[in-house]
Amino acid sequence: MAIFKGAGTAIITPFQTDGSVDYKEFERLIEFQITGGADAIIVCGTTGESSTLTHEEHLDVIKYCIEVVGGRIPVVAGTGSNCTATAVYLSTEAQKLGADGLLVVTPYYNKGTQQGLYEHYKIIAESVKLPIIVYNVPSRTGTNVAPETAARMCREIENVVGVKDAANNIVQTAKMMSLAEGKLDLYSGNDDQITPMMSLGGIGVISVLSNVLPRETHEICERFFEGDVAGSCKLQLKVLPLVEALFCEVNPIPVKKAMSLMGYGEGTLRRPLTQMEDKNVVRLKAAMKEWGLV
Repeated sequence: MAIFKGAGTAIITPFQTDGSVDYKEFERLIEFQITGGADAIIVCGTTGESSTLTHEEHLDVIKYCIEVVGGRIPVVAGTGSNCTATAVYLSTEAQKLGADGLLVVTPYYNKGTQQGLYEHYKIIAESVKLPIIVYNVPSRTGTNVAPETAARMCREIENVVGVKDAANNIVQTAKMMSLAEGKLDLYSGNDDQITPMMSLGGIGVISVLSNVLPRETHEICERFFEGDVAGSCKLQLKVLPLVEALFCEVNPIPVKKAMSLMGYGEGTLRRPLTQMEDKNVVRLKAAMKEWGLV
């Protein structure tokens, strides 16, 4: 059974002006997502700035998210690392904290061969009982999970159940789904490709957009599932200008700015991320205005 179906929000981690985690604001964000119709929350992923959280902060944020959600929707914890032992540590701790599943990014910088990737995920999977989603995002990691490797993992490793596909290669996605023979839960990793991914057998999206528009992102998926493919496509196309604005600078710079404009947090970022350029703020506000968000 899939960890979730529909729109899972890759939630931001709000910081106070001194850079510490703003847990009070984090609770507001979580409640906004749940009342807005998000199907799951993905905590401590790329959008949550996991790369600049200490291990202690990382686990504290996961713990807090699980407690606030209280079982109302699934919580998927980002526990990836380019060090297999670190990924095992974060994954086992997230399991103890009560996460419903894990999102594990491919190793970055040191990368690894296709066999190395397979063994990385196999070792992590054997350390926990939770279902694991492989996060394939070559633009950030410099590593691509080949379709054959992704399909092999989902066929041979019991609790590797799916892929968050942000490879921007629809041909590769199609080949992966063909090779997986129905044993792979596919989630779009790009907000501009939700409907196309579902046409290949995808069951949802792990979304940046849904931080801002949880209801509408859910509806893109729900309309498709209900057989209203044209309606799903129409809404997918309608959100494109906002999606483009949310990615006009490196994620999560624009989405944190967007949430601060909506009254959620200060928009504080940890270095090396910096505040959004003024010209891009103008663009973002214009796109948000079309949805009545500012």
